[in-house]
Amino acid sequence: MITLENVSKIYDGNIIALNAIDLNFKEGELIVLKGVSGSGKSTILSLIAGLSKPTIGEVIVDGKKISKLPDHFAASYRRDNIGIVFQKYNLIPTLSVSENVLLPLFPLNLPREIMKQKAQRVLEKFTIAHKSNVMVKNLSGGEQQRVAIARANINDPKIILADEPTANLDEKLSLEFIEILRELKSQKRTIIIATHDPLFFDLDIVDRTINIEHGNLI
Repeated sequence: MITLENVSKIYDGNIIALNAIDLNFKEGELIVLKGVSGSGKSTILSLIAGLSKPTIGEVIVDGKKISKLPDHFAASYRRDNIGIVFQKYNLIPTLSVSENVLLPLFPLNLPREIMKQKAQRVLEKFTIAHKSNVMVKNLSGGEQQRVAIARANINDPKIILADEPTANLDEKLSLEFIEILRELKSQKRTIIIATHDPLFFDLDIVDRTINIEHGNLI
C-alpha cells in the first residue's frame, strides 16, 4: 500500500534526516517505527503524509507517486487518505471540541447537518462526545488526545499516522490509547506509529517493528 524507494531527506544542504531507505507497508498493518528523537522516524511520517517531499527517491501510496505533488494536490491527498495524530495534538485551544474535530471537513463544503452527524459519530466512537462544547484548553491531556484521534478519523482515512502519541500521557492513558489502536486495526486501517515508548515494542497487535538510527534502517 505504501512504498518508499531509495528515499533520502536532506535539510540545509548537509543534515541527513533519512539516508537512502527502502520501506514497504502493507494494507491493514500496524507498524512501529522505533528510534530516539532525531533518528528520522517522524520524517518518514511527514513524507507519507505529503507534508514534506524527499530530496531523493519516491514515495508511492496506492500506486500513486505523491513525492512531487504540488501543495494543493498534496493537501487533497492528505484530506482523503491520511489521519494524523500529532505529538502535541495540534488542536486550536480557543475552539470547542466539536469545532476542532470539524476542521478537516470545511474544505469539502458539505451540508452543515452532514458535518454535525460525522462529528457526533467520531466523538461518540472515541468517548469524548460529552465534552463536545467544551473549549479544548480546558481538557486534560488524555481528553485532548481523544479529540485529536477523533479529528484524525472524521474522514475515515485508510492510513493513520501517529507521532509519539503517548509522549504526554501517563501509563493508564497510554494503555487506553493502545485499546483504541486495537479497534482501529480491527477495521483494517493501516497504522504507522513513530515512538520510543517501550509499551509498543511487544504488543500483540504490532505486525512489525522497524528500527531507525541516524536516518538509517537497522
